[in-house]
Amino acid sequence: MIESLFELAMPWWEFVLRACVVYVAILVMVRMSGKRSVAQTTPFDMILLVLLGTAVQNSLIGEDVSLLGGLLLAATLVSLNHIVGVVTARRLRVHNLVEGVPVLLARNGVVLDAVLRRENVSPADFDEAMRRAGLRDHAEIECAWLETDGRVNLLKRRDAAP
Repeated sequence: MIESLFELAMPWWEFVLRACVVYVAILVMVRMSGKRSVAQTTPFDMILLVLLGTAVQNSLIGEDVSLLGGLLLAATLVSLNHIVGVVTARRLRVHNLVEGVPVLLARNGVVLDAVLRRENVSPADFDEAMRRAGLRDHAEIECAWLETDGRVNLLKRRDAAP
């Protein structure tokens, strides 16, 4: 009984390989989904996360149900995440690839509607960000950016009325 907790159903390196492949695949899918998809967690996002975890579970563990297999996978995923964090902190090109870059949404009171659509920022979300920044009119905007974490940051024009 105790032996089965530590008996792997496949070679240890296959756990590591599976974890690496799934980690990279999920990272690519999340990046392709855009900045706004990770900005705000809604009930639908939680459902997607649960379903995504369930969908990749078998890809990670195969037929293995051992404690050692689960711990090996967890250690591999945490290690991968740490390595990606270290590399993105040290290499700008990798950081931009993994995290993305901020995108200009408005400048000098002109909202770039085509960019809003491309980045999946609804006019309602943009207006909400304006209200949070204390702005009432587009003319008050110096510039607006969609940050890499999906938040919209706005700077008020210096010549705008207080």
